[in-house]
Amino acid sequence: MSKSPFAFATATAHPNEVDLKRIERSLRQRKRYRYVTPKVFPYANGYQIVSPCCSRNIDPQGGPIDIARIEFLEEFGDWRLWSKDHQRDCWIEYGCYPKLASVLALLNEDSKREFWP
Repeated sequence: MSKSPFAFATATAHPNEVDLKRIERSLRQRKRYRYVTPKVFPYANGYQIVSPCCSRNIDPQGGPIDIARIEFLEEFGDWRLWSKDHQRDCWIEYGCYPKLASVLALLNEDSKREFWP
């Protein structure tokens, strides 16, 4: 029997399969790089988004790159959004938001190309 990727989530509400699917569905509405399919993975207290590198700015071969991390802050009931600094190979806190829908709207708009390089 295979182990569920959500097996470590028993102590907290996130990650969970419902919100993971919600994020996947929402990303179909993004304005950038609509011709690739990003993947959403469970991550400690949240989710990580990875996508093929269409612009080839980060990976010249177009391989998968980190796009964003979404973390649920249980103590505050807020969502923290992280962007990836590919040049320094580190995560940068982008901001905290009261609703997951606000985070998803930012990711889908990305007018400054801070997530979808």
